[in-house]
Amino acid sequence: MWLVSLLTTPMLFLAGIRMLLVGLCLILGVAVATAGVLIFKNVQTTVNPLRPQNTTCLVKTGVYQFTRNPMYLGLFFMLLGWGCYLANGYALVMSLVFVLYMNHFQIVPEERCLSALFGDEYEAYKQSVRRWL
Repeated sequence: MWLVSLLTTPMLFLAGIRMLLVGLCLILGVAVATAGVLIFKNVQTTVNPLRPQNTTCLVKTGVYQFTRNPMYLGLFFMLLGWGCYLANGYALVMSLVFVLYMNHFQIVPEERCLSALFGDEYEAYKQSVRRWL
């Protein structure tokens, strides 16, 4: 995002509004991601996204009632904040590239693993709670 912002023209953004958006996105991102991590730590299941097979329980409480992926959603909000800080439309588009990448290369494989581990319970959860928001 930073490199893209250096190579392209910045957007015209009122500094006060831009910094307000930066702050809101960062606070929301950190809060959502932290809530997801803390719940996983509380129930003693893995937070390692590279080892979904080590998941010990299906978490459906707290922030997981609203999104199946609060840690990734938090990162997305933080990237939006960074894009706003850079004041660059192309940098903001890169945050959407993050969503597409995560869906394809991280979330879909995790979902396959969780379906294998938790079966119908996970399938019902997927039907009741959205992947992102």
